[in-house]
Amino acid sequence: MTGIEYWQSIGHCVRVLSRFTQADMFTTIIPTTFFAVAAAPICDLGRLPHVIFWIWMHLLQFNVANQVVDPEEDGRNKPSRPIPAGLISIRNATILRWLLIPACLLLSAMYSTHVFSVSVVIASLVIWYNELQGHEHWFSKNVMTAVGYSSFELGGTLVAGCNRSYLEPVALIAVALSIAIFATTLHCQDFKDEEGDRLIGRKTLPIVFPALARTSVMVGLPLWSICLTCLWKIDVICSAAFIAYAGLVGMRFMMLQGAQPDRMSCKLYSLWFSLAHLLPGYWRYFYGTQACFAH
Repeated sequence: MTGIEYWQSIGHCVRVLSRFTQADMFTTIIPTTFFAVAAAPICDLGRLPHVIFWIWMHLLQFNVANQVVDPEEDGRNKPSRPIPAGLISIRNATILRWLLIPACLLLSAMYSTHVFSVSVVIASLVIWYNELQGHEHWFSKNVMTAVGYSSFELGGTLVAGCNRSYLEPVALIAVALSIAIFATTLHCQDFKDEEGDRLIGRKTLPIVFPALARTSVMVGLPLWSICLTCLWKIDVICSAAFIAYAGLVGMRFMMLQGAQPDRMSCKLYSLWFSLAHLLPGYWRYFYGTQACFAH
């Protein structure tokens, strides 16, 4: 192999790996990185690349496993993904899927036993969600995704902190809130995939209870925003803006329906979710780690 061919091969591998995760940049990588930086808080800026890489590796593990399970669905709904686009064969993607488990475990063990334990939880949830078909029903899908997502946040927060074997109470509260928020608003991301989910018989909340799903978003986003701004003691102007934005996003889900409008609504929801992840950082900056939630 010549030098040019070698670098072309490396470039192809990088392109394939990035294609597996590029759609989740704004829904997973950025929000969870924000969360880790705000909740830890980050020990120093040198930890930031470690946080991003740890989150990305575990996201890659999940996405490869998910895309190997049903490549036919991706061929219909998401043809730009690596397998339907012909960038990687199912066989090679399956090999990659199982190699990523020890790779993520080894990476995590380099930080601490606590980070390693989080990686074990994520690997188990990935198997349950994909190979054991936990994603088929909306309830198990929402619960497992919420726990898995919070595990990304938990691991990222541990990697970001000065003590990688300890989480402060503020970080634990933030993780618990994140689980609750994501479990009750996750279906915002299912509206845009409703047509494809119907074709494969997947029972997501927008399919099983369409009216309830949209109403819960319209009501839930502002209510969560009120709860979060009170808990993290956000100032009046920022609270009003955050709550108003949540109300607008909720109303958009209710008033504008269809695959294309739902894609944009999902992006707006992702921005709301990212902003919600920054609120613990606001509390830390203005009140400090020794402050009490109660006045």
